[in-house]
Amino acid sequence: MSDEPPLLEVRNVTRIIDGEVPTTLVADVNLTVRSGEFVAITGPSGSGKSSLLYLLGLLDVPTSGEVLILGRAASKLSEDTRADLRLATLGFVFQFHFLLPEFSALENVMLPMRAAHRLSEADMKTRALDLLTSLGLGDHARKRPDQLSGGQRQRVAIARALANDPSVILADEPTGNLDTASSDQVLGILRSLVATKAADGRGRAVVIVTHDLDLAARTDRRIHVVDGRIASDERVEPGPTRI
Repeated sequence: MSDEPPLLEVRNVTRIIDGEVPTTLVADVNLTVRSGEFVAITGPSGSGKSSLLYLLGLLDVPTSGEVLILGRAASKLSEDTRADLRLATLGFVFQFHFLLPEFSALENVMLPMRAAHRLSEADMKTRALDLLTSLGLGDHARKRPDQLSGGQRQRVAIARALANDPSVILADEPTGNLDTASSDQVLGILRSLVATKAADGRGRAVVIVTHDLDLAARTDRRIHVVDGRIASDERVEPGPTRI
């Protein structure tokens, strides 16, 4: 077992939405994700799986408990530091790619780099083009999202998620809006990321939320959520990935 801290850790996390009748989204969850893991979070609609992903991604704040990123407790960080940690460590892919329609694929991939303020304009363009090329989109870099297919748009979204070289990719139904061939291609890309390392030498992990049990069957670990709680957590031999 590595002495490095887990990439993600959740300790006794509960998320409740206040109201006349409070709603519990996540209840007393404990979870650890380490480098090299390809994890699927499954569960019925309304089970809390996306809510859990948003907590892992520091897009939401737990009512109680703690989320740690690379051993750092998010609740102990200032809002700005937490945002910087999220930007540097986590990459996000969603079912609806959320590409900005007025920007080219290249410009969309550059957005997280602009927010991080680490690279020059020339270096950002070079990295964005390299990422798009690695995903088979080098010839489409200047196209706007409406000039791309659904699978191509999702690959641009993956390139954007990788822009700041994160250790963890969090994906919410990343293939839910794609045909079978595009879904298989996206899944193959996500799986390949688990085997790569970030520039600092740290391993990577990919965590996906999905209702697709066939997709989940091709990951290495499956976490099933029911009523906001982890009902099962299995490490398994993945099935074949069709690409």
